Amino acid sequence: MIKVVLLEPETAGNVGAVARVMMNFGFTKLVLINPHCDHLSDEARNRAKHAKEVLEGAEVNDFFVVDDYDYLIATTARLGTDYNITRSPLKPEELAGKLKKLSPEKKIGLVIGREGHGMFNEEIGKCDFVVTVPSAKEYPTLNISHAVVIILYEIHKALAQEHIVSHIAPIGKPEKDQIMKMFNQIFNSMQWETPEKKETQQILWKKTIGKAMLTRREAYGVMGFLRKVMHQGERMKKESKTAKSRTPHQKGTTTKKPSANKKSSGRAATRAKNTAPKPRNRPKPGTAKR
Repeated sequence: MIKVVLLEPETAGNVGAVARVMMNFGFTKLVLINPHCDHLSDEARNRAKHAKEVLEGAEVNDFFVVDDYDYLIATTARLGTDYNITRSPLKPEELAGKLKKLSPEKKIGLVIGREGHGMFNEEIGKCDFVVTVPSAKEYPTLNISHAVVIILYEIHKALAQEHIVSHIAPIGKPEKDQIMKMFNQIFNSMQWETPEKKETQQILWKKTIGKAMLTRREAYGVMGFLRKVMHQGERMKKESKTAKSRTPHQKGTTTKKPSANKKSSGRAATRAKNTAPKPRNRPKPGTAKR
C-alpha cells in the first residue's frame, strides 16, 4: 500500500492537483502533515475534479509519524555529491523497479516536500532512500503535482506488469530495525576518531539496507553475520582482560635464578670442606708423654 505524504502544503490548488494525479494512476491514500491550507476548499475540489474522494479521505496529522511505514521514500530536487549519502538519489524508474518487488501489504510512504523549501536533511535522514526527477540544471525544481505525476506514472507502469518473483517478498520495518540495532551495537563497541565519522557510518548502512530491499533469507544471513562479528568482539575483549590479569602487578620484582656456574662452584666448595683432613689432638700445656 502506497501513501502520498505532503509536508506542510500551502496551496489548496496543489493539494487538489495531487489528488487528481493519484486517482489517475490508481492511488487513493493521501496524508497531509501540518497543512497550511484547507484541502476541502472549493479551490482544492475544483482542481481535484473526479478525485474528490481522495481529498475527503485524506489523513491529517500534526507531525510526521515515520514508524507507521515499512519504507519511506523522500523526494528532492536538491542533490548532493557522491559524498552526500543522505541525498544520494534513485530515478523514478529505478524506484519503481524496487517497489515492484514489495508485497502489497507493505506500507510505503512517498514523501513530497514543501512547495518552497522541499525536505530538510533531518527529514530525508529518516527516510530509507531518495528519489528525484531528472530535470534541467538551470531550473531543476518541479511543482509538487508535476513531480508526483512522473513518479506515480513509473510506479503504476511497473506494478501493472506481471513478474515471476512476486512470491519473494522483501523485508519490512521490524527486520530493518533489527539489522540496524545490531549495526549500532557494533558501532558503539568501536573507537572512532570523531562522533561525525560514526554517524556517517550509521547513515550509510541505513540507506544501504533500505535500498537493498533484502529478502527475509538475505536479512537473516546479514543478521547471522553481524551476530558472529559481535561474538568475536566479545571473545577478543575477554582474552585481552585475561592476558592483562596475568601480568605482574609490580615491575622489577622478578627473582633471578642462580646461574649454572654459581651452582657448580658452590658444590665444589662443599666437597672440599668435607674431604679436608681433620686436625690431630694436641696435648694440653703442662703435660708430658711417658
